[in-house]
Amino acid sequence: MPRLDDHFWSCSSPASERHKTHSRASSGGLAAKAEEMISPSVSRPSLPVDPRAPSVSAHSCSSSSSHTNSWHHHLVQRSLVLFSVGVVLALVLNLLQIQRNVTLFPEEVIATIFSSAWWVPPCCGTAAAVVGLLYPCIDSHLGEPHKFKREWASVMRCIAVFVGINHASAKLDFANNVQLSLTLAALSLGLWWTFDRSRSGLGLGITVAFLATLITQFLVYNGVYQYTSPDFLYIRSWLPCIFFSGGVTVGNIGRQLAMGVPEKPHSD
Repeated sequence: MPRLDDHFWSCSSPASERHKTHSRASSGGLAAKAEEMISPSVSRPSLPVDPRAPSVSAHSCSSSSSHTNSWHHHLVQRSLVLFSVGVVLALVLNLLQIQRNVTLFPEEVIATIFSSAWWVPPCCGTAAAVVGLLYPCIDSHLGEPHKFKREWASVMRCIAVFVGINHASAKLDFANNVQLSLTLAALSLGLWWTFDRSRSGLGLGITVAFLATLITQFLVYNGVYQYTSPDFLYIRSWLPCIFFSGGVTVGNIGRQLAMGVPEKPHSD
């Protein structure tokens, strides 16, 4: 005969199993919901964004724009300085040539400052600006920054030597133009070796001398002005030496002015 406690345990056993099963199911559902809530926050963390804070792209664009404006500002400043230097040197050196009757202009054009043709200073100033800007540009392109005697004292000595070479071409008397040309060529190479010593400076100096000599030959051929006692076609044979030393001198000025200037911005 079954006892009462056996009947009680047999009745309560299914109920307890259903209770345990329901508890496990509810706890499993809660765990699944908690995992779903936690996993997105872990996989995709979000940071608070301040709408007033400037974006990175806007900051980079403004920085690039200011860098470009600064580079163009320095370029204009250097161009004006080089142009002014070219004008002053043209007035002074051309005066030496005219006083010694080395260079002869028609009487109708001798009516401006320092008894020089009006177009000579602007042309020399423009040439000085182009050559002075070209020297540091070529150095940067070749990856060979010029570091030899980079101080203003050296630049001023280079200008003084260049004026002295030009003065020698007008004042010194030699037996013939060949001796004068060889002397000035040695002085010009000495100027390059003393104040430059770069391959780019030597190459650009020779290029400047060649182009300037061609232009001068063309101007004299067309009767714009003339040289007394020409011995190299229509000009003096020592004139390329003057152009070479002038190119080296203006190049050193341009290099010195380019020191501390920001690099040219690269377009993306």
